[in-house]
Parts: sequence; C-alpha cells; structure tokens
Amino acid sequence: MSHRQTTRHTWHHELDDLVRGASGGFLFGIPLLYTMEVWWIGSHASPLRLLLALTLTFGLVLALNRTAGFRRTQDIRLRDAAMDSVEALAIGLVCTALVLTLLREITPATPRDETLGKIIFESVPFALGVALANQFLSGSREGDDATAAQPPAPTRNRQLNATLADIGATLIGATIIAFNIAPTDEVPMLAAASSAPWLLALMAASLLISYGIVFEAGFTRQQQRFQQQGIFQRPLSETVAAYLASLLAALGMLLFFGQLSFDDPWQLWLRYTLILGLPATIGGAAGRLAV
Repeated sequence: MSHRQTTRHTWHHELDDLVRGASGGFLFGIPLLYTMEVWWIGSHASPLRLLLALTLTFGLVLALNRTAGFRRTQDIRLRDAAMDSVEALAIGLVCTALVLTLLREITPATPRDETLGKIIFESVPFALGVALANQFLSGSREGDDATAAQPPAPTRNRQLNATLADIGATLIGATIIAFNIAPTDEVPMLAAASSAPWLLALMAASLLISYGIVFEAGFTRQQQRFQQQGIFQRPLSETVAAYLASLLAALGMLLFFGQLSFDDPWQLWLRYTLILGLPATIGGAAGRLAV
C-alpha cells in the first residue's frame, strides 16, 4: 500500500470514529439539550464551577475510554485514552454548540459567559455518550453474522415486513423521546425564537444526523441495513421516510399533551413539530438500530 493510500485509509478510519462518537453523543445527549433548567444553570455558573464540570466530565470520559470509547480499537495505554478523552470532550462541545445554535438558544448576541456556560453544561451527557458509543451500539460495517453477506432473496411479503418493522421501530423510538419533551415548555419557547431559515436548517440537521447514526456510524448491523430490500429501504429514501414517521410521532405527542389544538394555525403546528422533530428523529434512529 502506497503512502498516499495509507494516509487516505488512516483519515477514513479517523472520520468513521468521529462520526461514531458524534452519533453516540446525539443518542445520549439530545434530551438534555431541550431542558431549560440546564440552560439557566449554565448561564449563571461561575468559571470555577464550569472548570469543575469539565474536569469531572473528563475524568468520567477517561474511565469510559479505558473500557469502551468511540474507536474501533480499545485504548489500553493511559496516554491514548487521555487523548481520546480530549477528543470526546471536543466532539461533545462542538456538537452541543451546533445544536444550541440551530435552536437559537445561543446567538451572536448572547453574552460570552452565558454561551460558554450553556455549552459546557449541556455537553456533559453528550461527551459521556461519545465515550459510550462502542459499549452499547458496537457492531461492524460487515454485519454481525454470516447472513449479512448473503441476505435472503427478497419477496414481496419480506419487503413489506421489513418496511413495517422499520416504521414501527422508528415510531416507537421517536415516541419515547418525544413523550419526555412534548409536555414541557421548551418546545413553545424554542418555537417562538425560530424562523423559517433556521427551521430549514433544523430539518437538514435532523436528516443528516439520522443518516449518520444508522448508515455511517458503523453501529450494529449497519451492513445488513444497506442490504435490506424494503419499499423505502435505501439509505436516502429510508432516512426521509423515517424522518416523516418521526415527525408524525412528534405531532402525535404534541396533540396528546395539549400543546397544539385544532384551533391553532398550521404555521404553529409546523413550527412545533419541526422543533420536536429533531430529538424524535434521533429516537427513531435508535429504534431502527434495535431491529
């Protein structure tokens, strides 16, 4: 293998690890990003408290990286685990900042101290999720068993069953996450601060994160998902179909908890549903990993 190929191979593995880590962070950290109490605590936290939060998080992530981590290879040496822990913290901080920006919870007008406090406090479960990525969702791009390489011949009934199983798993995963967020005041608060361009960006982020978790992170049975022969089961079409199912679950929870009524304008329905659609979509992706 030439030097150029070796370099490309190394970067490819590095990118895989980063995507896996970020996906684990989203799966574990997204509910807390919709918790206003954490926003407020972070907004008023002293520098010493922020430093303490970062130090404790680093210690926990370091311990997890010695046993799990987000890389294919397990770090045995303390120095490697420490370097991965710094990366895990960075992934958590960056992804948290991106989502808080999409939700308009931090803007250029937000005071610097408030921005730092929100990002650091919200990134704690995110960084832990990065470090736990391999522990709970490990798999391989080649699949978990020999059947992954030679899937059974598709039949109409098998395609329909596979499609229904994916839709059902998406609805269950999305409903579990949406059930915990829909009755809170965060959705109306975030919806009031959003605008059309940011909602479009939120839709794009929801689709991208869902695709990354299911088809790029290398979690369990990824290759089998590429080979499934359902009605919507191509990576792009499945991602879009799962997003629509997750939005349906989010809308159902908003109606169930009385956050929306039939007297409300459709713009409000759309705004609330897209805001709750982000965590619901991530829950739906987790549901599909389970089937």
